[in-house]
Amino acid sequence: MAAKQDSMAQQGFLDRYFKLTEHGTNVRTELIAGLTTFVTMAYIIVVNPITLTLADLPDEAKAGISIPDWGAVFMATILAAAISTLVMGLYANWPFALAPGMGLNALFSFTMLLGMKLPWQTALAAVAISGVIMLVVTLTGLRTVMIKAIPAHLRHGVGAGIGLFIMFIGFKNAGIVVSNPATFVGLGDVTAAPVLLAIIGLIITAVLMARRIPGAILIGIALTTLLGIPMGVTKLPEAIVSTPPSIAPTLLQLDFVGALKVSMIPAIFSLFFSDMFDTLGTFMGMAGKAGLLDEKGEMKGDKRALFADSIGTIVGALLGTSNTTTYVESAAGVEAGGRTGLTAVTVAILFLLAAFFSPIALMVPGQATAPALIIVGVLMASSLLSVDLHDFVVAFPVVVTVIMMPLTFSIATGLALGFVSYVVVNLAAGRVKDIHWMMYVLSAFFVYYFISH
Repeated sequence: MAAKQDSMAQQGFLDRYFKLTEHGTNVRTELIAGLTTFVTMAYIIVVNPITLTLADLPDEAKAGISIPDWGAVFMATILAAAISTLVMGLYANWPFALAPGMGLNALFSFTMLLGMKLPWQTALAAVAISGVIMLVVTLTGLRTVMIKAIPAHLRHGVGAGIGLFIMFIGFKNAGIVVSNPATFVGLGDVTAAPVLLAIIGLIITAVLMARRIPGAILIGIALTTLLGIPMGVTKLPEAIVSTPPSIAPTLLQLDFVGALKVSMIPAIFSLFFSDMFDTLGTFMGMAGKAGLLDEKGEMKGDKRALFADSIGTIVGALLGTSNTTTYVESAAGVEAGGRTGLTAVTVAILFLLAAFFSPIALMVPGQATAPALIIVGVLMASSLLSVDLHDFVVAFPVVVTVIMMPLTFSIATGLALGFVSYVVVNLAAGRVKDIHWMMYVLSAFFVYYFISH
């Protein structure tokens, strides 16, 4: 009886703190949503260390520039994700999760380390500086102004574009879509076991969604993972618990003297702008689905969420990883019902547990999470229903945004092209009053960025 009362008291506390009832959710739904988000983004625990240590390259090609300790980056990835996601959940009360960003880690490794031949300590300091700039822009309110300057139909276009981008990532991770020298992309080998498993998983998840089964995405991931065992795709772990490696080799190993040189300005601002607009695109694309828009269509509590995102990059750099950003995979948890920070807190706890139970967390193959991304992409594409595609001035920048995100494999690039086309087509139509001054500033920057690159 006493245990039951304690449980009810705990649920009451969680309800009050995270405002669960107000957001139309409950503890069980939030926990499932958190688990769903974590499973879809757990790949970063392994992928990020491989990328930052340039593990796929021979030793002579990366000597003296890449981070040498895989285990330290593994722990930095987990801790950066856990800390920043906790801030997002406890401070902003948003259901979004953060981790070192894909694309941003490639910019760190392939542009700054391999291209510019920077020592990894200098590159980490550049990441930290970009995070400080992001924090200043957030605290001054400039980031919020940028968000509010974007018209509603373009925000819906961003959501749909991210949906197609997520779908493309899902098809790519599944092996259903592969590169083709003649046509850029083509159909993969659907008879190969991994691809076949992903197709089966997609069918299972789609059926569960069509039947409106609660937790359909998570159930689909679990069933696909289990089916992968006899198919030879899912590898059973040799152990269940492992000792977390030391983070000492990368902790606070930043070279600010080298990063504060004039020659580092382009690299720092590339990190800053790529991170900022990836985040803005993700926020705008998922806020509506998460019920975070007010009656005016503006995001509720966005300043706190943007603060959490900014802190994530700074903390991650101090620990030893590239820019930490809000993950589009959070959409999976949102679609599973996540509406409050309890979803994010659940993700953070699971990241910390992954440090001890990494064999279990990492046994889920990419072919099991790929169907979840595809399904989420379909659901996010529905935001196009809110766009008047019969009005060319409205439709043109929206469609450009939607199609260019997956085609350029970049949320930031799709967003930039959408912004520029929005200003151009509205000026041509004489709708000058519809253009916020910030859109001129952002579009001018993007034009300069494209020309200089």
